[in-house]
Amino acid sequence: MISSGGQSNNSDDYGGVEFWSNPERTGWLTKQGEYIKTWRRRWFVLKQGKLFWFKDFDVTRVSRPRGVVPVASCLTAKGAEDVLNKQNAFELSTRDETMYFIADSEKEKEDWINSIGRSIVQNSRSVTDSELILLIPNFGLMGTCFVDWCVKFKNLCRNWLITANWFSSCDELV
Repeated sequence: MISSGGQSNNSDDYGGVEFWSNPERTGWLTKQGEYIKTWRRRWFVLKQGKLFWFKDFDVTRVSRPRGVVPVASCLTAKGAEDVLNKQNAFELSTRDETMYFIADSEKEKEDWINSIGRSIVQNSRSVTDSELILLIPNFGLMGTCFVDWCVKFKNLCRNWLITANWFSSCDELV
């Protein structure tokens, strides 16, 4: 079962992803709770478009994630030091919620943002040339060269356009 924010605690929502084997990225992050806004250190695993978290790093076939976010539902993955007033903070935003994380270093933060951004692109539907053309008037002058660049890469998704920090929400595109 996935909550309104895209988080899930149900084993049926793993989509057959073998999170214990050959993940794309793993590491410790401090995550803010969804309901009670306390900070907890969790082991994160990014694999096949899903970001899982666990209580400890010894992840095996029988491990059960404490939660999972399908990254295709994420609109942004960006730094959040200014929002939280904490070093190495970043956020993942969906249409319904924003989740906050703190990495152990600036490099770790950037690596997670980049890995999640790549996963968003790889696991979201592709934008067609005609969709990009329809979006051009909404970009304004600042976005025109960005759209030209995107047309060269036909596999970029609509969500990735937002993660490039040109926009703060999907609503600005439509």
